[in-house]
Amino acid sequence: MNQALDELLDLLDLEQIEQNIFRGSSRSAVVPRVFGGQVAAQALVAAGRTAPADRTAHSLHSYFLRMGDPGAPIVYTVDRIRDGRSFTTRRVVAVQHGQPIFHLSASFQTPEEGLEHQAEMPDAPDPESLPTAAELLPRYADRFVDPGVVDRLLEARAAVDLRYVDEPPYATAGRPREPRSQVWFRANGKLADDSLLHVCLATYVSDMTLLDSVLLAHGRGGWAVGDVVGASLWFHRPFRADEWLLYDQQSPSASGGRGLGQARIYTQDGQLAISVIQEGVVRVPR
Repeated sequence: MNQALDELLDLLDLEQIEQNIFRGSSRSAVVPRVFGGQVAAQALVAAGRTAPADRTAHSLHSYFLRMGDPGAPIVYTVDRIRDGRSFTTRRVVAVQHGQPIFHLSASFQTPEEGLEHQAEMPDAPDPESLPTAAELLPRYADRFVDPGVVDRLLEARAAVDLRYVDEPPYATAGRPREPRSQVWFRANGKLADDSLLHVCLATYVSDMTLLDSVLLAHGRGGWAVGDVVGASLWFHRPFRADEWLLYDQQSPSASGGRGLGQARIYTQDGQLAISVIQEGVVRVPR
């Protein structure tokens, strides 16, 4: 396991300071604010640690309320909404400087049998045939106004092996494309057999590239995206975040300064593992 993944796992290992209260720290991000995927993953950790051990997360719905301060701890307060015979519901509020910055609702379910169908996995090349971030990003260093962006991106994503199927948005800035993109990803090391850890890692990564699809239709390079407004994830089938997952992303609409991204995440053998919907503030710099 590499050092960056160790640091990410430490980040997700929240400190419990009361029965339903947890505290987390932050890590460096590409921009000077807390990375949204980190807050969502930590909130899901807090919710999961108050749920019965035999129940796994099957959905989360969240809103990002304020920009997070990476220099201050984040306190997560869990409200135990309901413990039913099959489902457990939790609500989590993340607080910094006395103000809520994030709100999450999560549901957990005991395993059971039921009807089964899924959308078919789209075609995609073998992930091992694609360039790594360390190979890809330096090729486009001249596209960024800030020369430090490449190093910051590599550092921020070092815990995850993330590979673009097609050219990333910053590679085709100024040239509109179909609002759809695909990436393969997996943790950069072996993870423990803990289902909550795997869904939290996938939640963390889900925020890295989904809104890219909004920008592709307008030939934007990826830096016009503002804050995420809300995100929802549904976990359909068991998966491992340390094995290859295909993140198939598209944007059906952008308007009113907001862009919508929709995605499906598949295991390498074609099982639909996760569905994702995310809306973000997308403002063009004046």
